[in-house]
Amino acid sequence: MFDPNALLRPHLKNLVPYSSARDDYKGSEGVFLDANENPFGSITEEKWNRYPDPYQVKLKSRIAEIKSVEADCVFLGNGSDEPIDLLFRAFCEPSVDNVIINPPTYGMYQVSADINNVAAREVLMTRDFDLDVEGIWKAVDANTKIIFICSPNNPSGNDVDLAKIEEVVKNFKGLVVVDEAYIDFTDRASFTDRLDEFPNLIVLQTFSKAWGLAALRLGMAFCSKDLLNILNKIKAPYNLSGLTQETVFETLKNVSVKDKMVKDILANRDALRKDLEGLAIIEKVYPTDANFFLVKTGNARQLYEDLIGHQIILRDRSKVALCEEGIRITVGTKSENRVLIQTLKELGK
Repeated sequence: MFDPNALLRPHLKNLVPYSSARDDYKGSEGVFLDANENPFGSITEEKWNRYPDPYQVKLKSRIAEIKSVEADCVFLGNGSDEPIDLLFRAFCEPSVDNVIINPPTYGMYQVSADINNVAAREVLMTRDFDLDVEGIWKAVDANTKIIFICSPNNPSGNDVDLAKIEEVVKNFKGLVVVDEAYIDFTDRASFTDRLDEFPNLIVLQTFSKAWGLAALRLGMAFCSKDLLNILNKIKAPYNLSGLTQETVFETLKNVSVKDKMVKDILANRDALRKDLEGLAIIEKVYPTDANFFLVKTGNARQLYEDLIGHQIILRDRSKVALCEEGIRITVGTKSENRVLIQTLKELGK
């Protein structure tokens, strides 16, 4: 009998893949507040029969206009996960090079490192979820190729000190990736404004959050033209479907709709914070600059499972570094948030 595991690269045999709360809850009905999606939805309807533009010229031109960058500094991928993986494949020699990650942070940096057999050196954030710059410099050596910084950070929600990010970008001789998946929920300028200043900078953004297009899987990487040329060389020929390209292009004609959704999410975020802070079952609500909260409870795993029993799906982060007894809660619609708060009140009795 054919066994594909017999052909598998040895370092992948014990790989721990990225997991989500949907692995624990298989139902199609419920209040889904686990994945930081935009709760207001989106609309698509087109027909397709030809291969798409492999370099997404029309879409990149529109994105460049909105983001105030050069079109030849825009890389588009299948979610932000694709450019993350491509950076490992392009710049990290397996079993030789290493990267720096700052837990708690987005899990795919570690997963991509493991898939590519590249060591991910962990430099824990401070207790208030900021960069430990001194610790980063101690961890860097001649084989450190990439430093990953997520800001606003996932799962803590806060923006990292921008001066510390700038210090790292200015002084590191390798690549610095600033992941701004949640930039639309902040009031600060993006690091895309600094691309001309820092040729070693790659800025990641996404259409999965504020734009409400998570199912289309479109991520953006902004970088120098030289870096873009390398990514284009090693990406799949048709890495974005025509459906994705045309749907996003049409969506970008309605930036005001996205802005309205962000405004509503922020209003719901403020209301949800007040409600969460009034619950005895919630011990702490951490500051956030994103569309989600990290909260501390007395028994996070038990509460997480109890909420699944009520068809409310959050994200258990209690085993993540510095997030002891933590649960991540995405800001939902008013009605979803009401269901959550009411259920938490009942469970807290």
